[in-house]
Amino acid sequence: MLSRPSHDEPSTTSQEDTISNLSIEEIERACDESRVLDFTRHHIEAPNLSLRKMFYPLGFPIEVRTNSAEILLHAEELWSRFEKRFNTQTIQVNVHVIDGIGTSCPPSPGSRFMWPLLVSVADQDNYSIANFELSITQITILRETERHAAYFQYFFLNAASMCHIATRYATPVHAGCVRLDGRGLLLCGDSGAGKSSLSYACARAGWTYITDDATFLLSEDSQAGESRLVTGNCHQVRFRPSAAELFPEVEGLDLTPRATGKPSIELLTAPMKNIVCAQTADVDYLVFLNRRAPGPPELRRYRTDVARYFLRQVLYGSAESLAVQYKAIERLLTAEIFELRYTDLDWAVDRLEMLAREGR
Repeated sequence: MLSRPSHDEPSTTSQEDTISNLSIEEIERACDESRVLDFTRHHIEAPNLSLRKMFYPLGFPIEVRTNSAEILLHAEELWSRFEKRFNTQTIQVNVHVIDGIGTSCPPSPGSRFMWPLLVSVADQDNYSIANFELSITQITILRETERHAAYFQYFFLNAASMCHIATRYATPVHAGCVRLDGRGLLLCGDSGAGKSSLSYACARAGWTYITDDATFLLSEDSQAGESRLVTGNCHQVRFRPSAAELFPEVEGLDLTPRATGKPSIELLTAPMKNIVCAQTADVDYLVFLNRRAPGPPELRRYRTDVARYFLRQVLYGSAESLAVQYKAIERLLTAEIFELRYTDLDWAVDRLEMLAREGR
């Protein structure tokens, strides 16, 4: 029987048999030889997905379906430390791995949001389409691409789940989060502002660690109600290489090349007995970090209008979902807002401790 090639298994047919479409002459020859032609699957159809497993990134149910066992190993590495916390609709992530010519890591994907779709394309063989109405992301990648772990996990697998979580069940905030004596602090700032270093320094000083630079304000549908409840990845801290000068335990750890091109040092929190972690925290204070302002170190009140725009700028989605997220941000802005001007890390930790314990 002659059929179109399937991506599910390596082809064992001859070169003559593996062309996408047969010529009339080839069809005539097959008929003369009484060969059965099977065209039930077209050559552009994605592979069947026979493997599936549930995961719970940030506590939300995600089902990964794929035709490659390697993809499930990637998902295990990303999400195996998370437990189920929310009974929300299951997000489905389908990863179709195809054979093709690819020897190097693809470029960073370009993305375009067109409701209800978020389309991300690296090249003609590596792309994803997220459908927010259906809570599903379809990914197609070359088999070679799945071997570039940092690239695939960052740009495709993790993005496939987080885009749904961040538009339906939570509001993403570019901030670290720590907690002391029941009071939660969001440490806000641009990239390089020191969120990870200060979050970790607080954790070393006895604070509860929530996350280093990606926090999610939970929606009312996620059991947050009218609170300022946030969640994040408490299982790791990512530093810039310069953090080795601040924390001796970081020195000598391997550099991990981030998919975005920036080297980082990844530290898992589970093996560290002196670090207390938690999945969630209620936010009492927003603190904007400023290590460049002239003058003496100080903690001072900060502008609500600037905070509002800072929090809004990372959001995308439908008009309805944005309205929900803007409302969530207003809920977050009912917390007290400060700017922390500092250069010395120990001073910053001590000053934040005073804020958490004395409210000033």
